[in-house]
Amino acid sequence: MAVRADAPSPLAWIAWALILIGLPMAVAGWETRGRDVPYGPGPVRGRVARIEQPPSPPPPVEPVEVYALERDEARRFNAAVPFSKLANPAARPFVFAGSPDDLARAVDCLAAAQIYEAGDDATGEQAVAQVVLNRVRHPAFPKTVCGVVFQGQERRTGCQFTFTCDGALARTPGAAAWDRAREIARAALAGKVYKPVGYATHYHTDWVVPYWSGSLDKIAAVGTHLFFRWRGWWGTPPAFRFTRDGGEPLIGKIARLSPAHVGGEVPVMAQDAPVVTAGGLEALVTQPRKAIGADMLGKSVAGVKLAVLGPDGKSFLVELPRGGSPDGWPALARTFCAGRLECRIMAWKAGATPGKLPLTDPQLDAMSFAYIHDAGSGLQRALWNCEQTPRPKEQCMRRRVAAAPPAPPADAGLAGVRKKERFETVTIAPVNPPRAPQSRQE
Repeated sequence: MAVRADAPSPLAWIAWALILIGLPMAVAGWETRGRDVPYGPGPVRGRVARIEQPPSPPPPVEPVEVYALERDEARRFNAAVPFSKLANPAARPFVFAGSPDDLARAVDCLAAAQIYEAGDDATGEQAVAQVVLNRVRHPAFPKTVCGVVFQGQERRTGCQFTFTCDGALARTPGAAAWDRAREIARAALAGKVYKPVGYATHYHTDWVVPYWSGSLDKIAAVGTHLFFRWRGWWGTPPAFRFTRDGGEPLIGKIARLSPAHVGGEVPVMAQDAPVVTAGGLEALVTQPRKAIGADMLGKSVAGVKLAVLGPDGKSFLVELPRGGSPDGWPALARTFCAGRLECRIMAWKAGATPGKLPLTDPQLDAMSFAYIHDAGSGLQRALWNCEQTPRPKEQCMRRRVAAAPPAPPADAGLAGVRKKERFETVTIAPVNPPRAPQSRQE
């Protein structure tokens, strides 16, 4: 067979093959390479990890434990751990999309985490808020703000944020500090990002060494606090994909700070108290609603003085009339709670009524009557302070047991970010670590 004079030579075919096959491969390699980017605390250049597929399952989240190291020894160890050379991108804005009730609960849970972990320090509070919201987005953690903050709260030790189980909540923050914490929380839930900590899901002070620190990447330092994220895919931005899983839970432990949380496992509430409103809950919530706003503060409503209106518009702190019969107090629900799917009334006798939030321990102890209902769960309860008004046991408020502040252990560090040493508490593990601690996930 004759060969055409203008036919490509074998070498030409090879050249075309290299162009048509090799060039796309080179482009793909270029696009998926690690890239030099500015990195965190210093003029270090890092490389972006390229991991396309998530492993399964997410990393485990275990109770916090730290090595029993002297404070100076822990600081030397932490200083020797290098910062990750991978990029530390800022987290995407987190914009809360739940109901107004859920938002009110989320704000106060986040504010509680901030102020009890960081103290009245705006920078520390923003860092705590960012870590909490990073956890909400991560599949290894609960999918609500309150769920993340109070994860493990039922245990004396092993809670994820130590203030939820170490007795710190027995202390009441000042009103101004609490208001500032709530403003920072609102901003974070409206999309404000604290960039320095990136996608950190863990942190600790520089004078402790948690078990998990050796298995995570150290990515940032804010003051004396170090921030970490998981290695591999679970620490990359694609892993942080928020999927809402129900509404924000009621957290009774902060009910005295937050009217939005009155009605859950509140320390003053009994769980088997009888329903006391005529016609039951369904009849009450279908009645016309009375408009009760801030313009009525200090005025008489249904024979009682409205002292405080909760920020959610469904919580009412009132002053009871002198000489009124305790049997008539549940009737307040017909005025304040009619037409409302959720409602909370907290009532005091004259002279003991709070004028603002948060509530102090003595104010909670002096509360004379409480009513709550939640049409979604079918909860409806009316309870009396039986030290003031003798009633059947099932109608009595559960009396609070004041938590004694724990004795601070010698040279203890913190599981979280806390500025003031009077808040410092941590569980010290009775171990003798090697010079390089073994790792354990939080």
